[in-house]
Order: sequence, then structure tokens, then C-alpha cells
Amino acid sequence: MKFLRTVSTGRLLAMIAGLVIAIAAGTAIAVAAAGPGPVPPAKQLATAVHGALAAPPVTGISADISFTNNLIDSTDFTGSDTDPILQGATGRLWLSNDRLRLELQSDNGDAQIVIDHGSFWISDPAAQTVYEGTLPADKTEAKPKSAQGGVPTIAAIQSDLTRLMRRVNVSGAIPSDVAGHAAYAVDVSPKHDGGLLGSAQLAWDAVRGVPLRVAIYARDNSTPVLELKATNISYGSVPASDFAISPPAGDKVVKISSAGHQTAAAAAAHRTRHRRRAPASGVSAVAGRVPFALAAPKSLVGLPRHVVSLLSWGGKPAALITYGENVGGIAVIEQTADAKGAAQGTGPNQGGGGSGLSLPTVSINGATGQELDTALGTMVSFTRAGISYTVIGSVPSTAADLAARALR
Repeated sequence: MKFLRTVSTGRLLAMIAGLVIAIAAGTAIAVAAAGPGPVPPAKQLATAVHGALAAPPVTGISADISFTNNLIDSTDFTGSDTDPILQGATGRLWLSNDRLRLELQSDNGDAQIVIDHGSFWISDPAAQTVYEGTLPADKTEAKPKSAQGGVPTIAAIQSDLTRLMRRVNVSGAIPSDVAGHAAYAVDVSPKHDGGLLGSAQLAWDAVRGVPLRVAIYARDNSTPVLELKATNISYGSVPASDFAISPPAGDKVVKISSAGHQTAAAAAAHRTRHRRRAPASGVSAVAGRVPFALAAPKSLVGLPRHVVSLLSWGGKPAALITYGENVGGIAVIEQTADAKGAAQGTGPNQGGGGSGLSLPTVSINGATGQELDTALGTMVSFTRAGISYTVIGSVPSTAADLAARALR
């Protein structure tokens, strides 16, 4: 509710830039009015952003929403035929101060996300599971208003935009119409290799500054891969009864702990461990810290090795090796396989059995792994000689498979 009015310009632009993780260079998608509703007057992007930040607060929002997912083909999964996240869905959104309710409808039941004054629960009807937890405290809320600063000037916003556009391409404020409301949209794309990623768009209410649509496109494709938009939106008070729902009775409950709520003793122990063993980087340093033979060739599928870093994965040392730079690069994670993965010859979350999702299989030099092939990138996971490998990148599946087979 207060985000677009209180967020710093830098954070707002960082959010826009984050969308651009999804973008390949040079692609521009024309944003036309989505319906017969009003279209706002043309403005410079800095002026339109300033208007969103300075917009008066709204007491509440209720909306019909549409979620489109063309990223993953649910037929590639076992046990996911009715998952609304994989298939896309329509639903309802309610928002009021510190309360949020999001409902996505499917033939197998309604998936729900409910946030109520810092606590949350999420229901997964396909798995008949409810996840409950507490959100980390927002430390910025404790700061006095003077410490957070007011709405930045148009000149300050333009200065931040100018710096941002040294790294990415940013369109002007495109007058549009979303859900019958006058809106401004912005289209973003990187100046460097974006892999399979095409473009990202964000549209917000021209009067109230409320986000109305976000979409991500694959390269050379005018149909969004992922899209979340309001199809009908109302502003005003939302009855408390709209948030007064309980998780489905009989569902399995999984408690989720927040790192932001760890005890002082746990935090102190973590700092002590961190000081005792500083993170390692570089082939030699990382190879000396992992309990397996590190595979880190100088290049993969023509991409030069960029960074080699030590990870802590489930409390055990692991390695991260990146190839190339920008979004079009490839990352490799290597770790000791668990007993189940080692026995099956697949990655740590792979293979038959269990109630989770099962991905299509792929052969990697005789090892049976699993592959997630999407419009925006590919992930390949397999296990060989007790070592689990995960290859991920915004590259076609053929390139990811070649990279996986080159890890020797």
C-alpha cells in the first residue's frame, strides 16, 4: 500500500532493474492501451515516477487478478496437473494496511496466501499442505520519518534513471490503460547479453501509483512468459471479514522459520563461525575446502570461467562456478550428494518416489539426471561418483546439456 510512496528512488529503480534480469538486449515491446478505459497524458518517466511516489494513500484494494504462466509446461511434471502456479490461474486480491489475501482458483481447490500483521500462511491444495510463518520485521519502519526522507525531486529521479540507463535500456513512461484505469507503463531491457530473456514491463495506476501489471517476455516473443495483472480493481476500505479465513482443515502444516528471528546466541555463533573461516574464492582455494574433486574447466560452451566461490549448502561446503557474465551466463553448483541421490544417480531433489514434482530425465555421460527446460532458461541436475551437479543458465537446453557433459 505505502510502497510506491515511501520507497527510495534507488530502491524503486532497483526493482525496475530487477525485472530486467529477465531481458535481452535491444528488444522493445510496444505497450498499447489494454482496453477502452482512459489513457493519461504523456509525461517524462521521471515525472510519472514522481507522481507515483507522491500519490495519496489508499485505504484498501480489492481486485480480480489474472496470472499467466507460459514459462513451464505442466505436462512435463508428474503430480502437477492441477497446480495453479504451473498452469496459471485467475483469482482475487484483497489488500488493506498490514493485511493481504491472494486467492488463485483451480479445479483441485483454491491456493491461498494470507498475511495478517506480520504472520502468514500459504495453502497448496495439490499437496494438501499449509505453510505457516512470520515475516521478518521491517527495520525501516522503526526509523523516524525524517530519517527516511520525503519524496525525491524529479531532478533526483532523473539522475538515478540516467545512471540506471548506463547499464540497461529503459523506455519512457508509456501512457496505457490497465483494468479500466489510466496507467503508465515502462519497458526495460539490458544493454548486454540477456540470454533467452526478452523484456519486462511494469504498469502502475497513473493517479494512485499502485502497480497494476507486471510481465516478462522471452526473446523474440510478443506473448508474455509470466504475467500478473489486475482485470478489475476497486479502491476503498476492505471489510475485515475478507481476511478472516482459516487454513483448510486436515491439511499438513509446515512451520517456516525466519532468519530474521534467530536468537542473539545463534546470531553470535554464526558471526563467530564466519570470522573463523572467511569465504574462499578462486579455483585453488575452493578446491581445498570442498570434500570432493572440483570440476571447474576454464570454459564451458565457449563461455570463459568467471567466478569460483565457496558456498555453504545445508551446512556443508559446496562450490559455485560461473561462466560468462550478465544474464546470458551459466552457473554450476557442485556439492556432495545425499545418499538417496547418489544411489539413484540423480541430483539431490531428483528421481522417482516421494510426492514432489518429477522432471523429465536426461542422460549426462551415462548418469541419469533431470532437466527443466523453460522459455527463459534451462536447469540440469545430475549426480556422478557421489557428487551432485546443478547447471543453470538463460541458455537453450542443448547448451545446458553440453555444459553438463563437459564437467569432468
